[in-house]
Amino acid sequence: MPLTTTTRGAGGPRRRRVLTAGAAALMAGGAAALLAGCSDGGGGDAAADERSSAAERLRVRAGRDAAGLLERYDATIAAHAPLEERLRPLRAEVARHAKAFAPPAADRSAAPSTTPSASPSASPPADRPEVPGDERAALGELADAERRAADARTADLGSAPPELARLLASVAAAGAAHAYLLTGGGS
Repeated sequence: MPLTTTTRGAGGPRRRRVLTAGAAALMAGGAAALLAGCSDGGGGDAAADERSSAAERLRVRAGRDAAGLLERYDATIAAHAPLEERLRPLRAEVARHAKAFAPPAADRSAAPSTTPSASPSASPPADRPEVPGDERAALGELADAERRAADARTADLGSAPPELARLLASVAAAGAAHAYLLTGGGS
């Protein structure tokens, strides 16, 4: 029966007040219970911390993969200078991916930087990836690296929180597009 229904006979208005007060108390109690469940106290912290650290591990792995892919682009450009113009826009996008997966600004001051320089002319790392002497083979290896990275980001989607999942999906889609372009699909 709706709370605004009037009853006939004695106690009609009183009954309405009691029902209204009771409903208000139930709603207030339910809201308090909901808020208590969302509070920072209690056992929910351990689960939230675990989800947060799992998401951070996904982000770090994706950042490390993007940095490795960036090194592969740099090595390919260094080995095959005529490919630089073709690879420059793809490399720039991979550099943006590495930056997107980097820790927030507050965390960067505490942690050493894991993202390489965005300049292909920076001093080469000691373990620079080997690049085939043939341009077509070099592009094929770069495309394979893009596919592996895209597959890894896609595999991570199911265990990522929504915001990170959107970023992973976007990077995976870009990697698949890069692989297509590198194998001559876009030329």
